Amino acid sequence: MSTRDDIVVIGLGGDGRGDDAAGLEVVRRLRGRLSSSVVIVESAGDPAQLVEAWTGARLAVVIDAVSSGAAPGTVHRRTGVEGGPSWHGSSHSFGLADAVDLGRVLGRMPAQLVVIGVEGGDFTIGAPITPPVLSAIDALVRELEERFRQDSP
Repeated sequence: MSTRDDIVVIGLGGDGRGDDAAGLEVVRRLRGRLSSSVVIVESAGDPAQLVEAWTGARLAVVIDAVSSGAAPGTVHRRTGVEGGPSWHGSSHSFGLADAVDLGRVLGRMPAQLVVIGVEGGDFTIGAPITPPVLSAIDALVRELEERFRQDSP
């Protein structure tokens, strides 16, 4: 469980399913490169694990692969998830939507929730992450590293 001052960055995904690993890859690249106030979590999308990870955090950033029909590598952002489950394009939409519902019912939502979706192109079992998604991963790592760098107060 987080403390009120924590920032939690959660990568959702599944290894071995191509672009589905985008969220996992982002947090793996960030591990050890951010301020100690940033908690890094890898998740397969289990709602209870997500709720536990973000409970009490002042900010939770969830990164996942999505499939909305946009060009692969497109980055989608949503702050908060008002109005019920809203990340229907996520490859873990039920897990994330269920976690939001569960967190609300239990009163265990972060103060702020940001969901970042990376548009995937290939979710085939055994496929590698595609070049457009790797480019998006690189950009997100740079962005999040700059925002939450180690020397931040």
